[in-house]
Amino acid sequence: MKFILATKEYMTQIFDEEGRVHPATVLNAGPNTVTQVKTEEKDGYNAVQVAFGVRKESRVNKAQRPKGLFRYFREYRSKNKEDMAVAEGAVINVDDAFVVGDKIMVSGLAKAKGHQGVIKRHHFAGGPRTHGQKHNERSPGSIGGGLRSRVPKGMKMGGRTGGRLVSVKNLTVVGINKEKNQLIVEGAIPGRTGTLIEVRGL
Repeated sequence: MKFILATKEYMTQIFDEEGRVHPATVLNAGPNTVTQVKTEEKDGYNAVQVAFGVRKESRVNKAQRPKGLFRYFREYRSKNKEDMAVAEGAVINVDDAFVVGDKIMVSGLAKAKGHQGVIKRHHFAGGPRTHGQKHNERSPGSIGGGLRSRVPKGMKMGGRTGGRLVSVKNLTVVGINKEKNQLIVEGAIPGRTGTLIEVRGL
């Protein structure tokens, strides 16, 4: 099953055989536990529920305690029946799911930056800074008020930035540390340190 839950640890750099440096992200892909196997006959669809992380017993409600003191629960769906051939209670380690060279897709919650202007949010260039300009350095400029008497949907303006689910495809697994259950992925991954990351094989 090409799926595992992990948390983002830190970024580093690695060197290839030719001496070129590559940015890389280290993920703590500690052992995942299969807590439920859903079938089309019983649940209406095929899926595997995977759990990761530890929670205090006082933080887990009565309905979830039979599944264990886990922090995160996620479902993995696949049309491939071989991916669904896992038993409830099975433990998935990082080397069981991936090998070096695999192409993966990662999904995580991007850093939340609060309310930001158009320069930071949409990479606007800003206005002129000289020749009598006073307050136009970071202003959004005209939004076409003479063309229509409304603001069209999708207009790029200031607003809440980040804090959304972001997926990045075609990343490469460049290293696996079995002792620490760490997955080393080439490139940057969305989120801050400790963000839950879903890693899927392509």
